[in-house]
Amino acid sequence: MASTSALVKELRMKTGAGILDCQKALQETGNDVEKAIDLLRQKGLAAAQKRSGRETKEGVIGAYVHAGNKIGVLIEVNCETDFVARNEEFQALVKELTLQIAAANPTYVKREDVPPEVIEREKAIYLAQVKEMGKPEAAWEKIVEGKLEKFFQEHCLLEQTYIKDPNMTIKDLLTRYIAKLGENITISRFTRYQLGQE
Repeated sequence: MASTSALVKELRMKTGAGILDCQKALQETGNDVEKAIDLLRQKGLAAAQKRSGRETKEGVIGAYVHAGNKIGVLIEVNCETDFVARNEEFQALVKELTLQIAAANPTYVKREDVPPEVIEREKAIYLAQVKEMGKPEAAWEKIVEGKLEKFFQEHCLLEQTYIKDPNMTIKDLLTRYIAKLGENITISRFTRYQLGQE
């Protein structure tokens, strides 16, 4: 079995949590790293939810231009204090978000940003597809809702799967940084430019 310090190091690498939090989580879970990860995520999520109501007036505008100069991203990420906005870890988060946007091409920050007419149009398309496939009428609504969820996961940045970790969404990544930095963090807006596209 790995030494406690090795387990703490592994847990820190996987979660980004502090040494004391990792030690405590390992003690509470009998040195089971997977259970400790779950415990830290639960605590981080709880801490992040407490902070979610706080106002975010500071932050940065992040920029990224992909190699070859054919894709560029601008993003506004906000936090509570200028101190955190200048923090290297906050800057690293902003960089990760610009990379995500460049690679995954989301359209909206969150599902609440999707205009109602877009949702209705998507539902109509999905309903027509389901009818065309000959599915039983009793299943139509459920299938359409499932397809709409997939739409949100593809088009809303916070619901996208993180390009560097398929087990995590961007919302999970944001929550991890909120727990780590101790401040609420929000993504206000972004723009993705691709050469030749409007």
